Amino acid sequence: MTELSISDGSVIRPIGYAESCWRTTGEVPLGGQAAVVHIMPEYQPALSRIGDNSHLWILSWFGQSERSLLEVVPSKVNPDLPKRGVFGLRSAVRPNPIALTLVKLEKVAGCDLYVGGFDAVDGTPVLDIKPYFESDIVFSPKTPYLPPREYQNREMMFRKQALAHHCESCLGLELGVKMALVVEAHFGQIQSPELKLTVEGDACLADVLQGLTRARLANPARFTYLSNQRCKAVRWTKAGESLVLSVRPGVDINTVTGLTHEELFDIERF
Repeated sequence: MTELSISDGSVIRPIGYAESCWRTTGEVPLGGQAAVVHIMPEYQPALSRIGDNSHLWILSWFGQSERSLLEVVPSKVNPDLPKRGVFGLRSAVRPNPIALTLVKLEKVAGCDLYVGGFDAVDGTPVLDIKPYFESDIVFSPKTPYLPPREYQNREMMFRKQALAHHCESCLGLELGVKMALVVEAHFGQIQSPELKLTVEGDACLADVLQGLTRARLANPARFTYLSNQRCKAVRWTKAGESLVLSVRPGVDINTVTGLTHEELFDIERF
């Protein structure tokens, strides 16, 4: 496997490589998919008890990436967005194309790690692996608003975030994802510190929406939850304007994914 030489004479030796179904960076979907990380046999002792972790940070070398650009449009996410400096983006385009990817560890088999959410082309050199720790969490970070242009990509992004937070697919998760899409189209970034929400419904819906919005109970107070097993309604408020989404009767886990926003919710604006 190719070594990477550093200007001071140091050498970075990859510890393994990725096996995926993509040959070029243009084929890789947003968010990545399942892949296998093959670790070189001499590094197998470094994998001892790695299965104790559910998620890993993978550092890899995206050798196909452009290295001469310092500002780019995140075109894979949304080509209509303005340019940004590459150090403020996760773009593979950068002076040293070292990729940092959070993956879910599905299975360990000898020297092979089966992971989900890896966005590397086949044969990508893997430089290092680090565990994801609880201390890595920043519940409500300040980040740029980079919404995907395509509806299906926005839905995929919200569902991935909701599953990472709520850890199971259920009616509350599906409703929360659909609500987030409606609210984003109306108010913009749902993680905005100016956007407040009051959730009336079950704990699953409340948990999913808190995870998607990163809204806290205090400092600042953006999130209110009222337990109600008989109805599901959420009031969203920003800059004196309110949007209330009430789930229509009869919606269940078997019908929710096939219904439009208008069929799912009664929508009131104030």
